[in-house]
Amino acid sequence: MDRLLTLLNENARLTTKQLAVMLNETEENVSNAITEYEKNGVIRGYKAIINWEKVDGNNAIAIIELRVSPKRERGFDEIANKIMSLPEVDSVYLVSGGYDLAVIIHGSTMQEVAMFVMRRLSTLDSVLSTATHFVLTRYKADGIIMNAAEETDGRRDLSCD
Repeated sequence: MDRLLTLLNENARLTTKQLAVMLNETEENVSNAITEYEKNGVIRGYKAIINWEKVDGNNAIAIIELRVSPKRERGFDEIANKIMSLPEVDSVYLVSGGYDLAVIIHGSTMQEVAMFVMRRLSTLDSVLSTATHFVLTRYKADGIIMNAAEETDGRRDLSCD
């Protein structure tokens, strides 16, 4: 049923009936599979992908790189749990490379985000350093192209007429 997960990831608004037709399964089998995925924590939730730039001009998104000192016996989990419990935090990822955690947050303004980093993130015990990168334009998010005009922009057409 991995195809079921792929379809739900692409469009969680598909009905059980539509999914059953697409998968050549019965509605009951699809419904049972979804229930099982939810019960086992495979499906963690359903959400709409919003292009906030079209809703409200006062929106700042930042990707924050954190270098942290992991705790003995608990590794990175303890600091990750503290960070993800903060309501401003959208996502937390353990990553490889020059830093340890990538944190994505949303705020009303760049100033609000900067103050959050300064007052809340950088002051946590295990945080050694931060680097904040503000998102200037989201071209694609969660597999969705955010600005349909970008798709038809003639300047990007490489065909020869």
